[in-house]
Amino acid sequence: MTKLSYAALVSTVLGLAAGLYYRELTKAHEFTGSTQLSVVHTHLLTLGTLFFLLALLLEQAFGLSRSRLFGWFFWIYSAGLTLTVAMLTLRGTLTVLGQEAGAAIAGIAGLGHILLTVALMLFFAVLHRCVTARDTVVRSA
Repeated sequence: MTKLSYAALVSTVLGLAAGLYYRELTKAHEFTGSTQLSVVHTHLLTLGTLFFLLALLLEQAFGLSRSRLFGWFFWIYSAGLTLTVAMLTLRGTLTVLGQEAGAAIAGIAGLGHILLTVALMLFFAVLHRCVTARDTVVRSA
């Protein structure tokens, strides 16, 4: 449970910092166009803070971390979120600075999204196993 609470805290701090970075960078460069920096803040707060807090509640209710797949989910999800947010930040920063983002950035961002997808599949597998196991115990009692 400690990992989940720390992950939620780190996501909150980074999400708030991302919002500040977006505002200050675009203001400093008098940028008024569209940039992916505008979604880094919400990605971190939603996919980071809110999701990890929800996972923390589900951990409390069902003991998700007892599953051997839980560690895989946590680290793959964290890596996917990190890659996705880092590439959004890089691409958005390059846009504000008037530079082109290469195909490698899009590819790495795609890899981040793939990791998030795999991690979410693992999460639901863990959740399903824990809920099913709990239902079995309740029915037999």
